[in-house]
Amino acid sequence: MPQGPVQAPRRRRRWLRWIIALPLMALVLSVVQVATLRFVDPPFSAFMLSRQLEAWGEGDWSFRIAHDWRDLDEISPNVPLAVIASEDQTFAEHFGFDLKAIERARKNNERGRKVRGGSTISQQTAKNLFLWSGRSWVRKGIEAWYTVLIEAMWPKRRIVEVYVNVAEFGDGVYGAQAAARTYFRKDADRLTAAEAARMAAVLPSPRRYSIARPGPYVQRRAQAIQRQMRYMGGTGYLQRLE
Repeated sequence: MPQGPVQAPRRRRRWLRWIIALPLMALVLSVVQVATLRFVDPPFSAFMLSRQLEAWGEGDWSFRIAHDWRDLDEISPNVPLAVIASEDQTFAEHFGFDLKAIERARKNNERGRKVRGGSTISQQTAKNLFLWSGRSWVRKGIEAWYTVLIEAMWPKRRIVEVYVNVAEFGDGVYGAQAAARTYFRKDADRLTAAEAARMAAVLPSPRRYSIARPGPYVQRRAQAIQRQMRYMGGTGYLQRLE
């Protein structure tokens, strides 16, 4: 006897189960990822992998990512202080999103002003670790989900520790240790406040601005970051992240 009328509903039910199961599996995987990286240092990030593949795709087989993980106590406290002063001065208080900064950025963008975005360090950590570059509502939605997980599962010190180890400070140069060796010929634990401020000044556009050859914008911004670092109470501010 023909089986078509019987098989069709079964196939539909099977597809329905997969449609329901795949998003749930993705959610579970994301939770496991974030929970694991609370304790395990990530050997690379999605941005690092993307940049390496991009170079190979262009035929540059000699290109190598510069990255060398350092725990936070092996990095000068000037570095996390500088990136917080530069990128996210409400980092110790917010829960992953700075709504006031997002609203300011939205209004200024509507007026056509060229301004910095409203992303927090938590959001940037999520984006660098797990996502791809570019702009889309899908990417922003996934970024928001990972940000919520990171804030729920990691202490603030872990968030900034991961961020200063995966942030890009130059083309193919990721993390404070690689940047310190590349641009200052020293280890990250010896970086001064001025050097850390210059590193933070090129964020979030490290391929547009240079740490090695800082132009007027980077010099002015580095000086402003140093003033903010002092205003925030110097490296003693980091105690608020405990």
